[in-house]
Amino acid sequence: MAPFDTPSPAAALRPADPLLPLRVDGLCFASAGGAPLLSDLRFDLTDAGATVLLGHNGAGKSLLLRLLHGLLTPTAGSIRWHGLSPAEARPRQAMVFQRPVMLRRSVRANVEYALALQGHGRRARRERAMAALAGAGLDHLAERPARVLSGGEQQLVALARARAVQPAVLLLDEPTASLDPVHSLAVERLVAAIAADGIKIIMATHDLGQARRLATDVLFLAAGRLVEHAPAAAFFTCPASAAASAFLRGELAA
Repeated sequence: MAPFDTPSPAAALRPADPLLPLRVDGLCFASAGGAPLLSDLRFDLTDAGATVLLGHNGAGKSLLLRLLHGLLTPTAGSIRWHGLSPAEARPRQAMVFQRPVMLRRSVRANVEYALALQGHGRRARRERAMAALAGAGLDHLAERPARVLSGGEQQLVALARARAVQPAVLLLDEPTASLDPVHSLAVERLVAAIAADGIKIIMATHDLGQARRLATDVLFLAAGRLVEHAPAAAFFTCPASAAASAFLRGELAA
């Protein structure tokens, strides 16, 4: 069995700590000046797989991800992860941004650092980090300084780092927005592999092709409101709202 499949005793407890269902009820968020940015969002996520957030720029996709991860506090409403607040659930989550943060150390050490924060021993950190990098096709770059890698390679390192800590939920904010097609495909394949591990994916993307390939269900946002939540097949073949239909046709937001 590969090292990635043999977590340390501490990590082995993680699958027994689910974070689903996620229940969002009446979620609102306003800017410091009082302008509403998200209004009365209500939805439940109960199943594994990849939930994809879609909508025009400014619809609230990235903002919703930050609220789900506990980086921001709602103005009103509630978010409960298996009964836990976002702050309580955050240790069992990971989030990867469009521009990942790389520490001034090697690729392997970037992954090992996240495992050290979880309390894994030196040997377990090395084994799990190398297994995660191998799964991302990056094991040959393990000793390279992370900050000299290309943007696509850094994004793959960030995903490998997230996978190594075995979160219950992985939040992704436009993970391929600035990448070339080769690295975008590599990221998609790695995200699909992470979802196959049983890790819940919630991902914002502007790429409809990517959403079609990865999504099990879709949350469609427009102007800070949840317009539609549907299985991916139903959303892409027969959207229930005029706004979603216009979005899929490539029409600009009014």
